[in-house]
Amino acid sequence: MAELRLQQGQPQGQEDLSPAMKRFLLILNCILLTIGNCGGPLVMRLYFIHGGKRVWFSSWLETGGCPVILIPLAALYLHRQRQRRSIVRESSERELLETNKFFNMKLPLLVGSAAIGLITGVDDYLYAYGVARLPVSTSSLIIASQLAFTALFAFLLVKQKFTSYSINAIVLLVVGSAVLGINTNSDRPLGVSKSAYYAGFFMTVAAAALYGFLLPAIELMYKKGRQVLTYGLVMEVQLVMCFFATLFCTVGMVVNKDFQAIPREAREYGLGEVNYYLVVVWSAIVWQCFFLGAIGVIFCASSLFSGVVISALLPFTEILAVIIFKEKFQAEKGVALVLSLWGFVSYFYGEIKLSRKMDKKETRNSEGTDLELTQIVA
Repeated sequence: MAELRLQQGQPQGQEDLSPAMKRFLLILNCILLTIGNCGGPLVMRLYFIHGGKRVWFSSWLETGGCPVILIPLAALYLHRQRQRRSIVRESSERELLETNKFFNMKLPLLVGSAAIGLITGVDDYLYAYGVARLPVSTSSLIIASQLAFTALFAFLLVKQKFTSYSINAIVLLVVGSAVLGINTNSDRPLGVSKSAYYAGFFMTVAAAALYGFLLPAIELMYKKGRQVLTYGLVMEVQLVMCFFATLFCTVGMVVNKDFQAIPREAREYGLGEVNYYLVVVWSAIVWQCFFLGAIGVIFCASSLFSGVVISALLPFTEILAVIIFKEKFQAEKGVALVLSLWGFVSYFYGEIKLSRKMDKKETRNSEGTDLELTQIVA
């Protein structure tokens, strides 16, 4: 047990996982991230298209579904309980309960998660503001620029190393986002003024920049949290972050009187009152998949890899938006899409080359060590 190793004075860090388990968790979190990253913007835009107007409420939904995290946490708690009973048969029930807590997060990690949660609340609002005024295909391509911000802050906060391929990918993504700023006013949704459109554009850029900071900040918090990091602890981090982000957005809803407006908005919703609440519920659930997937990928790999996965999925979100919502697909979006895909291919090609180089280096070192041992024995 990771917490027992910590109590026994072993070094802090990440829980020891087998390669197979780590691969499984990485795939699982990539799936969750795919569901959330592709589904979240579409469901949010569906809310606005058919009569939803509450930006604070929409931002609240991005993290308001955090109580669902209690379900896997409860399952994990019961699993640990059964494990301890099978291992420590002679211990009393009271002792077992004392060593198996439902929440294992300590104060440093709690404070860090709360602070990041409040910043996430700000980012939720910026993003919802942009989605309310931009087509999903446009906002998705703008959000692709978050990889550049993630790379910058990963270098500053967690000393992320770069290759020529990753630098090339970042430049391409930034240029792709800049292309969208040229003449994208032509895809302005009906009822959205020119000033509101550009406000949404710059708010979305700000959301990309802020989330680019949040991913390395989470990785740094993992390293400085003074606890052995387990996947259960990652879920606790998710719960605390989303709770404080939701708390921030709740204050905005109270000030904006959104709670009083929700019943009226539901009655007037274009798809009907029942479908209004279905959209709201599914929005909260799908966004939880996104946040848990994002921080889970950081746990299994790194913040930069999480940022790359998020950016790599954005073209698919754009294509789905064009198909589902019949959004315009101008030449600027085509150029931005090509540059984004080129950037993703460049990054992954560089990672594959680096991985092969490291494997060869490890093989040479291993052969050198074997040769030295052979000479010593001889």
